[in-house]
Amino acid sequence: MKRLSGVVVALALVAAACTSGGGGEKTVAAAFSVTPGVNQVTVTGAQPGEQLTLVSPAGEDLATLTADDHGQAVFLYLEEQASGVEPGDGYTVRDETTSPVEQAGPFRVLGVGDTPPVEHYERQRIGEGFGYVEMRDGVQLSVMVRFPNKDLYGEGPYPTVIEYSGYSPSNPSSPEPGTSIANLLGFATVGVNMRGTGCSGGVFDIFSPAQQADGYDVVEAIARQPWVLHHKVGMVGLSYSGISQLYVASTRPPSLAAITPLSVIEDPWRLQWPGGIYNSGFARQWLAERDRQAAPGGQSWVSDRVAEGDQTCASNLVLRERNVDYEQFSRRLVDRPDAIDDRRLALLVPNIEVPVYLTGAWQDEQTGPAFATMLDRFTGTEHKRFTLFNGRHPDGYSPMVLTRWYEFLQFYVARRVPRLSPAVRAAAPAAFKDAFGVDGLGFEPDRFAQYSDDQYEEALAAYEAEPQVRLLFESGAAGPVPGAPAYRFEATFDSFPPPSVEARRWYFGPDETLTDAPPTTAGSDGFVFDPAAGSTSYTTAAAHDFIKPLVPSDWTQAPEGASLSYLTAPFSENVVMAGPGYADLWLRTDEPDAHLEVVVSIVQPDGSEYYVQHGLLRASARKVDESRSNQLLIEQSFRARDREPLPAGEWVQVKVPIFPFAQVFRAGSRLRVQVNTPGRDTPLWQFENPPPTRPDPVYEIGRSPEHPSGVVLPTVKAFPVDIPAGFPPCPSLRGQVCRPFVPTKNRVVS
Repeated sequence: MKRLSGVVVALALVAAACTSGGGGEKTVAAAFSVTPGVNQVTVTGAQPGEQLTLVSPAGEDLATLTADDHGQAVFLYLEEQASGVEPGDGYTVRDETTSPVEQAGPFRVLGVGDTPPVEHYERQRIGEGFGYVEMRDGVQLSVMVRFPNKDLYGEGPYPTVIEYSGYSPSNPSSPEPGTSIANLLGFATVGVNMRGTGCSGGVFDIFSPAQQADGYDVVEAIARQPWVLHHKVGMVGLSYSGISQLYVASTRPPSLAAITPLSVIEDPWRLQWPGGIYNSGFARQWLAERDRQAAPGGQSWVSDRVAEGDQTCASNLVLRERNVDYEQFSRRLVDRPDAIDDRRLALLVPNIEVPVYLTGAWQDEQTGPAFATMLDRFTGTEHKRFTLFNGRHPDGYSPMVLTRWYEFLQFYVARRVPRLSPAVRAAAPAAFKDAFGVDGLGFEPDRFAQYSDDQYEEALAAYEAEPQVRLLFESGAAGPVPGAPAYRFEATFDSFPPPSVEARRWYFGPDETLTDAPPTTAGSDGFVFDPAAGSTSYTTAAAHDFIKPLVPSDWTQAPEGASLSYLTAPFSENVVMAGPGYADLWLRTDEPDAHLEVVVSIVQPDGSEYYVQHGLLRASARKVDESRSNQLLIEQSFRARDREPLPAGEWVQVKVPIFPFAQVFRAGSRLRVQVNTPGRDTPLWQFENPPPTRPDPVYEIGRSPEHPSGVVLPTVKAFPVDIPAGFPPCPSLRGQVCRPFVPTKNRVVS
């Protein structure tokens, strides 16, 4: 039996560490109560200040917590216990300061797969409006049910979708965007607040197995309501409520019809620590805001419900004092612990069996582009659609992808031929203008208009025969104004990266050159630490501004000597890249560590430079996980046991992963690769770059036959469509900042 994760100690949840435990002492039944849940147990009814010790089935004292002023304590991160154990072979909670010792239990800690009898779901009745749904451990989650316009869509039962997050999806007066759009398009919607948020009970534990299991319970309870068409539900949402869908679907609820996750992540730890470097910008701020909103009084609408007499909401808030401070939690996880694998989506999505519609932007300023590294892991379902584009976090709700979102929900949740209401189509341009600030945007035409309503199976077969991956290029350069969410051209493939992609290598050369041929002469270049980089973004815009066509930007250059630059000759023909890549660097320094950023950009014939993508790595975490890496995708383990300081003054090979992207490099343009200190190249991500241990150390990058540094990038050999002529003006590409190109004189070391 595993012990509590070390993160409990790191969070200062443990009031006192205990030695071995209490075996053989006389015990009596405790006055307090325990409620086991998924990987956790909650204690209630204890005396304030009472010292409560969790004891493993093997009799080991695991941790001691002090009951709060309400007599509560919550033990998290527990190892689930297999079903069918012998009576008495379970966890216990004891107060060992009393004589005789008070003991509650033994009890069994649940896992995600420990589902209750179907009667638990069948007995619940949830109607239109605000209410609660009960989880397997008795926790009540707040929900808000909304039916679509009956004048447009008639009486129920309705195709139904769930939006599930820790924001405010159950707020009766303010629906989330996914809910609003789905309602408008004819779906009943159910907004559900995760445990420990909104008016929901329980303790907030971000992306935890308990939240995953709750999602299973929500799906099964809602699907059994009389107003749900087919008694199957879908899920909708972007960002938090998009990410949650992947976790829920991985638990395989039988009544889940399909999911539509938009703008998601791949691993919570890697978002907070991209490349092993602390993201002190958006990720830190987002977690701090989740902590604030999950606290008692953290959301005004929740306080209003309590003031209006919602006793369930009021009683649920009492346990919030046990919430974990997750901003501090993640800050202390410098190395990635194996214990949080149950929150890594790349390891969970193979379990998903329902149809999936997923969209994402390569330059997503909030959740980043790492999601695209796990697209090949959706192996449990044959029905998936991935729509990928240059752009920003809110673009999953843009008209260039929303029409296909509606199609997907019609096919797999409503089970109808997709046919958009003329009234909705007529109202759409005004709605999109309100959201994106652009005239002239609207839904795409119905693509299955040739099928009658009774030809659903034929239409579905035609839909499922289409390629699974849709790449949209140069969004922002085709709309009514620069930066509008409208793409210039698209290409479809059966997988991502495209089947014809090849790993093409370029080598660093002298005088800022990037060449196809490996170096034949000795040489190296060096750069120094840029202390201002980590806290420097290219815009002062707030997160909510990124839905607009353009955001104010100032993409700054690194100081002289603090960056290296390598540039190809102008391409003689169009080159398309699609997939991840990496920089293969030979590094030498006297420092024990180095934070590295590699930036890929395009230099156009008019002298403008467009950002394309970047990669990050803490060099001491350079050990490659060979089981997950391939010719293009490089992934490090980031485990403490694999960390290795740089050997002083010796050459070391370091592979810096470059996030996935899809980009056309037109004939006449040049590929640029820069190596520098992380920062300056993103709008909302910032980085905590520790200063060097000695003044002005040089980070030397080799470019010799023995130490040939360069990049490996994903070139598409058989691109299926013609590429429109003409370079996108600067600025216009959505999510891709631009500036005048300034040559760099690399500092030659040898």
